[in-house]
Amino acid sequence: MRDLNAKIRTGLVSPLETGAEDPRVQVTLDRLRALEGRARALNFLPKQPVRSALNGRHTSRIRGRGLDFEELRDYLPSDDVRSIDWKVTARTGSPHVRVFTEERDRPTLIVLDQRMSMFFGTVLNMKSVTAAECAALTAFRVLDQGDQIGGIVFGDSHIAEFRPKRSRQTLMQFLTAISRANSLLHAEAPNDAPMAINDILRSIQKIAPRNHLIIFISDFDEVDETTRLLLSGMSRRNDIVLGLVTDPSAHDLPKGAPLVATDGTLQAEFDLSDTIQRGRLLDFSRGRVQRILDWQTKMRLSVLPLTTAEPTLEQMQRLMGIAP
Repeated sequence: MRDLNAKIRTGLVSPLETGAEDPRVQVTLDRLRALEGRARALNFLPKQPVRSALNGRHTSRIRGRGLDFEELRDYLPSDDVRSIDWKVTARTGSPHVRVFTEERDRPTLIVLDQRMSMFFGTVLNMKSVTAAECAALTAFRVLDQGDQIGGIVFGDSHIAEFRPKRSRQTLMQFLTAISRANSLLHAEAPNDAPMAINDILRSIQKIAPRNHLIIFISDFDEVDETTRLLLSGMSRRNDIVLGLVTDPSAHDLPKGAPLVATDGTLQAEFDLSDTIQRGRLLDFSRGRVQRILDWQTKMRLSVLPLTTAEPTLEQMQRLMGIAP
């Protein structure tokens, strides 16, 4: 059984061929729904723990709901006396009030990548499974906090969009779309050209033009300068969190063992006993991950580095500075 599961996780055997239901390989709607109770361990409100990856240098990167200071002005007869700023009043000699505006509940858009590049894993989960669980946990917690929830689920040749609503029905439609997209990932899937990340970002712009919390969960395969420019523009009008899903093989490769890679049509074998060849592969994969991590300092966004090697909830708690 152990050998069979290993073959399934690496794509050598499809779970559809074996009849197996390995939760590390594919998710079901029932399994996603079962995450609801555990999602309460997370927090997507503006006030983040000091150690949270969602914190900026001084303040939370999630602005969210709350009271915003709008202005300091002269007191008017219709004003509530409790809003008088007594220090300013004493300093100026005339009554002044502080005016605050209450932010509305924050629409949240969860964007989930379920392309074939996500159907890979060498330790615990497939990247597609870790991403799906992260999306479900986030959706449950956001709605439980009283905010609007919406989403985009995309694969190589399909996309499902849900505009944010404070609605459990919308959440369930989103989870259903996740399970359907995930079920299409298997070794015998058609070799379709992957949907471009940049096209998804343009779809996000239409649904969430401003004042949204956007959580994009992907391995961010095939990004370029246009990707960075699109994200930079969106981050000026929205709060953006990137859930960067990686596998340990992106950071290290076994020494001496051959590596076979395929795009579904062509196949190439790499000799990892060759120090130069192994080094070049590692430089490429590590550089690709570091490029996404560097966006934190170049744009006002946060990156949650998720790994397929650990249970999803536990690592999300750790990244958000929450004790398990």
